[in-house]
Amino acid sequence: MGFLSILSFAHHLVKERTASGDAVIDATMGNGNDMLFLTEQVGSEGTVYGFDIQPQALEQTRAKLEQAGVYREERIHLYLQNHEFMLDTLPHGLFGRIAAVMFNLGYLPGHNHGIITRPESTLPALQAALQLLKNGGILTIVLYSGHEGGKRETEAVLDWAARLSQASYQVLRYGFLNQKNDPPFLIAIEKR
Repeated sequence: MGFLSILSFAHHLVKERTASGDAVIDATMGNGNDMLFLTEQVGSEGTVYGFDIQPQALEQTRAKLEQAGVYREERIHLYLQNHEFMLDTLPHGLFGRIAAVMFNLGYLPGHNHGIITRPESTLPALQAALQLLKNGGILTIVLYSGHEGGKRETEAVLDWAARLSQASYQVLRYGFLNQKNDPPFLIAIEKR
């Protein structure tokens, strides 16, 4: 049977903590897979916010949602914006009300591998995500260290996550130890 993949485990954790009508965020839309998953989790009454800096990511995400028949402008908001500006971009009424925030760091698969997430913007985005989460909400971060700049970002995120207050957050690391080529792994943070 095998263990759940990194992305499947992230989805599993988010699914346990989200419900119809919730507000959620995909902080790195990429090809739109997490966005589609989040949209399905919160149903027709929920709201989904997505961020990416690449126009191709927005186009691919919108197309994926439209193809699945779930794209609705009034409940799905796609921003061509760096995730570090979440707090400035989202309505202030969302602070402390978001059920889940998902990050999938690295680069947009199938596109320019030189455009990557970087700790200089990722760390402020992660801190913003914690402010937006409600108690019991979850933040998932899939880390890829096997590309140029990936190790530096991974080390910065691990250092940041290890310093979070145990009284305020539970921090989980999930990954495979015996895979080659710097396999991705997951950091999941639940706000208490």
